[in-house]
Amino acid sequence: MSQSDNDFSQMMQMEGVTPLKKADRADLHDQKAKKDQELLENRRKAAVAGDEDGLTTGPIDLLHPLDPVEWKSDGVQEGVYRNLRLGKYQVDARLDLIRRSIPQCKSELLSFVQECIKYDIRTVLVNHGRSKDKTSMGNRQKSYLNLWLQKLPEVMAFHSAQPQHGGLGAIYVLLRKSEEKRLENWEQHQKR
Repeated sequence: MSQSDNDFSQMMQMEGVTPLKKADRADLHDQKAKKDQELLENRRKAAVAGDEDGLTTGPIDLLHPLDPVEWKSDGVQEGVYRNLRLGKYQVDARLDLIRRSIPQCKSELLSFVQECIKYDIRTVLVNHGRSKDKTSMGNRQKSYLNLWLQKLPEVMAFHSAQPQHGGLGAIYVLLRKSEEKRLENWEQHQKR
């Protein structure tokens, strides 16, 4: 403290002003540093341990923001895929991933798909948002979803949505039938 600061403090104390105690203040920088440290530690653990489910959250090649995503596994009939692509199937469930981090997207996607399989939901819409910028969050989510959905065994096919369902900012996903539904369908066709 300089002489002028000291003189000012003495003058203020004579006027009845008392200085604030530093302990009474919230230290916002410390909170942010702790949060950043936790995020960094979690990223390090994931990098060292690897992704046990095969779905990476590490760096990937990003898709062009105006390119549609499309994929179908072997065995999906062309007519079924065409109907999915054209949005002709009723969307039974939706997952909104806008403003989510990539690890949050991965976690929510996995739990959402498992829940859909549990309740025999076949066609879902995953909303990731869109942008014209290649590095935007919507395009990053689209790029990761394109990679992840191909690796999930429950997913049979997916395609970018029609404009009325979100266009390039959403993806139709066709899920496998549960074993019960598959058996029920087989029995129904055997009776014909």
